[in-house]
Amino acid sequence: MPIRSFLGSQAFDPELVAVMSAAFESACTSRGLRAASDDPATRMVAAKIIELVQDGLQDLEGLRAKVLHEFTA
Repeated sequence: MPIRSFLGSQAFDPELVAVMSAAFESACTSRGLRAASDDPATRMVAAKIIELVQDGLQDLEGLRAKVLHEFTA
């Protein structure tokens, strides 16, 4: 799960990590990014997903939509 490398010491439920990873991979693909890379754009997508989860958003479609909106607007 590519988002794990961006979590650092933060702990999340395994099921939530799976949702975060799916949202991360989907958002990266939609923006033409490689989820497995460590470039600034993928780091920004990962950071936004982590931020949204910490704020309480935990569903796949909601995360994906918010991230795509954030980087499209």
